Amino acid sequence: MKTIVIKYPAGNVQSVLFALERIGVEAVVTNSIESIQNAEKVILPGVGEANSAMKCLREKKLDLILSKLKQPVLGICLGMQLLCQYSEESSTTCIGIFDSLVRKFQSKNKKKKIPQIGWNTIHQLKGPLFENIPDGSYQYFVHSYYASLGKYTIAKTEYIVSYSSALQKKNFYAVQFHPEKSSYVGHKILENFIRL
Repeated sequence: MKTIVIKYPAGNVQSVLFALERIGVEAVVTNSIESIQNAEKVILPGVGEANSAMKCLREKKLDLILSKLKQPVLGICLGMQLLCQYSEESSTTCIGIFDSLVRKFQSKNKKKKIPQIGWNTIHQLKGPLFENIPDGSYQYFVHSYYASLGKYTIAKTEYIVSYSSALQKKNFYAVQFHPEKSSYVGHKILENFIRL
């Protein structure tokens, strides 16, 4: 099975590769359009700032390629936000697979710090990505922006507001948390994606 992790400057590539290795998957890191189109699974990781990340993807025309893929695609953290319609971060137009808007957390509660860093639970799980994953499972989050709830929400999380911690539309899947840093349950979610 050929699994591709997209290579671009905002990718948290190494930790994703290590997690895939732990579940027996040897992935290739590349920005080759041909390799991405021919892959069986594609992962778009991401840590960083939305606008600069989108510029990098557009320069290589990876945004256009991603939007046309028919095989399973998984966006992680910033990768999830880039698959949405629009991000408030630097007023960024994103790839637009999901119609969700990505907004910045606003908090008047000093106990609710921004960014959200640490473990939080995921609820109302739907679809094959969460097969055999218990509702209320803990995942590891690091983010200041969140995707709004909508018809493509397949998991939700509470932090200041209720938001989409996972999305799915056809062959496109996305998670706000870091499954590669979320111990056994996160690895199980990656396994479920690989088995799609």
